[in-house]
Amino acid sequence: MTWQGIVGHDSVVEQLRRALERGRLASSFLFTGPAGIGKRTFAERLAQTLLCHARPEQEMDPCGQCPSCAQVLAGTHPDLLTVARPKEKSFLPLDLLIGDKEHRMREGLCHDIAMKPFMGGRKVAIIDDADYLNAEGANCLLKTLEEPPPRSVLILIGTSPAKQLPTIRSRCQLIRFRPLPTDAVADLLLAHGVAEDVAQAERLARYSDGSLNQAMELTDPDLWTVRSQLHQRLAEPRFNGVQLASTLAAFIDGGGREAAARRRRLRSVVQFATEFYRRLVCALNGCPPSDDVELERTVHEALQRWPSDESVATACLDRCLEALEQLDRNAHQTTLLECWLDDLVRPLTPPPHPG
Repeated sequence: MTWQGIVGHDSVVEQLRRALERGRLASSFLFTGPAGIGKRTFAERLAQTLLCHARPEQEMDPCGQCPSCAQVLAGTHPDLLTVARPKEKSFLPLDLLIGDKEHRMREGLCHDIAMKPFMGGRKVAIIDDADYLNAEGANCLLKTLEEPPPRSVLILIGTSPAKQLPTIRSRCQLIRFRPLPTDAVADLLLAHGVAEDVAQAERLARYSDGSLNQAMELTDPDLWTVRSQLHQRLAEPRFNGVQLASTLAAFIDGGGREAAARRRRLRSVVQFATEFYRRLVCALNGCPPSDDVELERTVHEALQRWPSDESVATACLDRCLEALEQLDRNAHQTTLLECWLDDLVRPLTPPPHPG
């Protein structure tokens, strides 16, 4: 099913519909889930629902035709406030929240949402890229979250609750968005012209972890080259961690000067290792092979010369999952890469002989 053209989040729609029917819609939300699954679009459609003049908000079915709906769709509605991190910034600028130094608390989102709605209904504010709120910015939001203006709704959009200060998490209703179904990602890739044919769309979707953004990034042929190289090295009895770290660092730095782009490449690398160890653990337990021919071939090679038992493969898998969590907490990329690979090598290295 779809809601307002959005696929895969029907459970969230029902959750919000029940809240509206009971008149218990929260004033502050934290939307979390992987990037590229439609959280921002969902927030905009929810804003349209709350601001529509033709249909009751409890129906969760904005008309799309009234002047209010038209303004939301055009991004010009005076009661819909949106802020996002500029590409050249590492954090959400404080000026977007409380105004610049000359207009502190007289401009910005926190000031504007406290004003009476222009069109007599609600005020809705959307903070995209909430993962990039620094401590100062988060503290500026606290008063708004603690004393929300009447008929206002504030929506923060991020990827993980762990990236928010406890004071922010405790004052927002957490809404978790699940990754998109694989077939939905494939359909979207074809609809957007990202994939050339069904076969490519299905392949990209299979490795997307339910994220349209990640699927689009996987169109980069360099990623597949690195995936193959990484799997081959991990299949070796004792790979050279220092050498592999250098190779992967060069690939990650090739993502450009923007830290977010490099972080996405590092995430892809860790996810490739995660899928290798997951399949290795499955193979060691006699599970049937997957339909990934290249991965199965590499895992088969690893089985012929794997120097340890299933427990070590499981430990390596757990370390990869831990590395993904550390990425979510904005760990230093270079340090994370080196420590992660060192931890993968260590269980495979035999202890020195005594004497």
